[in-house]
Amino acid sequence: MDIVRSWRDTPPARKGAVLAIGNFDGIHRGHQAVLNEVKRIAAAEGRGAGAVIFEPHPRELFAPDQPFFRLTPLPVKLELLEALGLDVTFVLTFDHALSSLSADTFAGEVVGEGFGASHVVVGYDFTYGKGRTGSVEHLAAIGKTEGFGVDVVAPVTLAGGVTFSSSTIRDHLRQGEVREAAEQLGYWWRARGRVSHGAGRGKELGFPTLNFKLAPGQDVRHGIYAMRVHHAGERYDAAGYVGLRPTFGADEPVLEAFLLDFSGDLYGHEVEVEFIDFLRPDHAFDTPEALAAQMAKDCDTARTVLAAVDADDPMRRFTLGAVLANRALDCGKAGC
Repeated sequence: MDIVRSWRDTPPARKGAVLAIGNFDGIHRGHQAVLNEVKRIAAAEGRGAGAVIFEPHPRELFAPDQPFFRLTPLPVKLELLEALGLDVTFVLTFDHALSSLSADTFAGEVVGEGFGASHVVVGYDFTYGKGRTGSVEHLAAIGKTEGFGVDVVAPVTLAGGVTFSSSTIRDHLRQGEVREAAEQLGYWWRARGRVSHGAGRGKELGFPTLNFKLAPGQDVRHGIYAMRVHHAGERYDAAGYVGLRPTFGADEPVLEAFLLDFSGDLYGHEVEVEFIDFLRPDHAFDTPEALAAQMAKDCDTARTVLAAVDADDPMRRFTLGAVLANRALDCGKAGC
């Protein structure tokens, strides 16, 4: 997948693409419906399929002092877009200059002239331009002038009428409802980080863990989780923890994962952690020995949960869930 970072320098070969436009934080199943429509139109017209995204997220520009829970930081987002089969992604720097463009200027000069879009696909609630004054109707009207078509994808919902929403997914994760979050995403939510040295208490208790800090704003519920850890094409089952380590005390939350049936050293390596199930809330123990006994029970519970998921992974029903599962399997076989 090509990545283009300026609308003023669109490569000639990438002009005329069918484009989705949005923040697409999470690339959830509602976003996937928009992107699938892009691919359908592009295939029918023999054109490239692409997306236009914004970096940083607008919330980070307008409220820089308030940590924002990004479901998919840019590297993860780009990997997911590529996994969905897009040909190109335009990453526009969302700064005050871009946010100050009027709806007319953005639709005409950026989308029409800059990208040379042949067709644009957006969600039903898409707005754009300074003050978010541009509507889907306005975009369609500009499209008639600039020569690009506009398709609007209706709300996509779960059974019972719940609309797919990045905000809802964040709320699920804050409550530890990782399975509900995954149902909306169509894949297990994942966090990525570089393994750092911790205090070594896990090793002292007989459970050496890998440790890294969650990205600012990723305020998932504190407690114990069944996890899967990915590194260098290998996948490891794990019992994981997010929190302040109340038995010992910590200044800021950490993510710790004890890899089941693993011996090795991943310090300094980047890993990706899938959150599969929430097992229990965080709480303090009277002694380190009591904590170690509970950790042994948590590992047994995590094994049981992960074995059930391996036997019948519900996320494989969905496009991204299946792609990511197959990629991990194929990469492991290839030793990548």
